[in-house]
Amino acid sequence: MRKRTEPVALEHERRAASGSPSAGPAAAALDADCRLKQNLCLAGPGPAEPRCAADAGMKRALGRRKGLCFRLRKILFFILGLYVAIPFLIKLCPGIQAKLIFLNFVRVPYFIDLKRPQDQGLNHTCNYYLQPEEDVTIGVWHTVPAVWWKNAQGKDQMWYEDALSSSHPIILYLHGNAGTRGGDHRVELYKVLSSLGYHVVTFDYRGWGDSVGTPSERGMTYDALHVFDWIKVRSGDNPVYIWGHSLGTGVATNLVRRLCERETPPDALILESPFTNIREEAKSHPFSVIYRYFPGFDWFFLDPITSSGIQFANDENVKHISCPLLILHAEDDPVVPFQLGRKLYNIAAPSRSFRDFKVQFIPFHSDLGYRHKYIYKSPELPRILREFLGKLEPGRQH
Repeated sequence: MRKRTEPVALEHERRAASGSPSAGPAAAALDADCRLKQNLCLAGPGPAEPRCAADAGMKRALGRRKGLCFRLRKILFFILGLYVAIPFLIKLCPGIQAKLIFLNFVRVPYFIDLKRPQDQGLNHTCNYYLQPEEDVTIGVWHTVPAVWWKNAQGKDQMWYEDALSSSHPIILYLHGNAGTRGGDHRVELYKVLSSLGYHVVTFDYRGWGDSVGTPSERGMTYDALHVFDWIKVRSGDNPVYIWGHSLGTGVATNLVRRLCERETPPDALILESPFTNIREEAKSHPFSVIYRYFPGFDWFFLDPITSSGIQFANDENVKHISCPLLILHAEDDPVVPFQLGRKLYNIAAPSRSFRDFKVQFIPFHSDLGYRHKYIYKSPELPRILREFLGKLEPGRQH
């Protein structure tokens, strides 16, 4: 501002000295104005200027806070709206609940070739494909006893089928929801059972893994029945046991009830981490915690399961089963609560259908950390199976 005001002041001084007509009161006023501007420039900003800057900063901070609160409010309303909308969506589309129960679309572990069980460390296992119904194909794994692993190298499906007629008992394993027959904990159990001298036959239900078809309780039960009959045709007089885990316990009791009704029961039924029925399991599942006290919980969440034709009524099935029953359950199971397994045992034990058969419940303490799917790690498992099944296998060497 000095550069702009100094020439003006010099000009007025020259006019005053030269006696210009413009000199006079007007010139004096102009000179005073110029000097005032010079003084303001030299003095610098006054005390009002920092106050204005501070006020502007406060306004910007308040604006940012308001914007953040607005965004948080929008997110909160969105979550609340979604929370309220989900029950209505499930009620209107019961198929969603069926998918959440089966979880067959969850394939874990990923990127494994189910045609090559040897990639999972099962180098004495053969992969088959069976066809229970038209347009339905299921993938099957057959693991022979570990003592045969050398003989099994390079053998074809016919050799494995003929091996079922050997003197070793057979376990038909029915897995739970999600994943495939190649799931890590499942593979580890096959290895344990194989090392104990059992054939292990397992498969993926229609719609799971590389099996073709649409999942349903009826279809899963029929797949299990087809595999059981396939085994019995080839096993001769060898004992055949059925082992179900988690959701597979529902398939297992459906199957065994049907076998008992046609008077061809298995030699024993083993239920690992079982529930009473799918409604009680769904109500107890950790995923239902946030809705457990939602008004109309049963109507919104449980009735659609029933309307989808899904029951898995273990508590009803055990009243019609006539064969030895062994129940295994970990106290720290976070998926199927321990009390449901205990409740199922309390229903089965006094049932008239078991009056001539052994019914046993084996709990695993929570300190062991076996949770929902790690009972295979128990060093006591071989002894438990030997004591329970050994009495059913006269003449078998342990």
